[in-house]
Amino acid sequence: MSGAGRSLKDALKVRAFDEGFSAAGICRPDAIPEAGINLARFLRLGYHGQMEWMARRANWRGNPAALWPEARSVVMLAEAYTPEHDPLAVLEKRGRAAISVYAQGRDYHDLVKKRLKRLGRWLIAQVPGMEIKVFVDTAPVMEKPLAAAAGLGWQGKHTNLLSRELGNWFFLGSIFTTLELEPDEPSADHCGSCRACLDICPTGAFPEPYRLDARRCISYLTIEHRGPVDETLRPKLGNRVFGCDDCLAVCPWNKFAVQAGEIGYRSREELGAARLAELAELDDAGFRRLFRKSAVKRIGRDRLVRNVVYAIGNSGMTELVPVAAARLEDGDATVRDAARWALERLRNGARGAGPGDG
Repeated sequence: MSGAGRSLKDALKVRAFDEGFSAAGICRPDAIPEAGINLARFLRLGYHGQMEWMARRANWRGNPAALWPEARSVVMLAEAYTPEHDPLAVLEKRGRAAISVYAQGRDYHDLVKKRLKRLGRWLIAQVPGMEIKVFVDTAPVMEKPLAAAAGLGWQGKHTNLLSRELGNWFFLGSIFTTLELEPDEPSADHCGSCRACLDICPTGAFPEPYRLDARRCISYLTIEHRGPVDETLRPKLGNRVFGCDDCLAVCPWNKFAVQAGEIGYRSREELGAARLAELAELDDAGFRRLFRKSAVKRIGRDRLVRNVVYAIGNSGMTELVPVAAARLEDGDATVRDAARWALERLRNGARGAGPGDG
């Protein structure tokens, strides 16, 4: 690579840090040939559950070079959202809702995409005539394998990306460009013999290390899954109403996690440990007001209240019986089913699984 090209790459990374990103790396669009094979296996085993969109664009998802054939380089960016509190502490507060850390502040899609666009405009200004496309979790792009190929970290046994410099609390974004940039060296795996993320999973969603069965993953069940959740899995949800941070929170590499630079990612007080009783009473308008700038808004009121009522059923708090009973007349059939289930559990004195319970 020419000295000028190398200088541009170095300047690009400096600019990325100036924009607020925590790490930057570069790879080729064809740097992850194994991704398509792994995706095909995932789909063949049915691990994607109701996420039909994964299969519909599997050819692009498994081969980034096919997504935009003109692209010559992929710039992968990481942005830290490290929590300031222990994300597992709320699991012991049975009357409160556990919302995944990433959704307690501003929606990362909006914040990361704005930074990507600013960085992309800067890059275009350096090399007039080149083209870019930016992606943040909304296109058929396998960001984690690409980020590993770009040297940002490695996919751990929980399938999330890990970094020796960042831990695993960070978002990913990508800039595809027609510009030729020197790729970085891919990262090596540093999980060793550790099983912390596998052993803590309440639902046993990892059939083996580095393999996730989304159909058993609490993040999938509370966010992606439509309709009633399997009754054998409902007790294991505990009070998690949107996502799950267990496998992320126990990773030893988080001792190196960097502080989140974006104030928008800080937990909003009303979302950090919201009362189940209050969330269960939300109507559509109230839901939209409360979650207007949060990633939670994507699942809609009915799915959130379904999850909240499951959490009420797992709480063991008989004082919440009237709250659950009120949802027997809910306009959504799945919420009504959840209410019947929750009332039966509360009246029988049952409680959901706690952290690490199988």
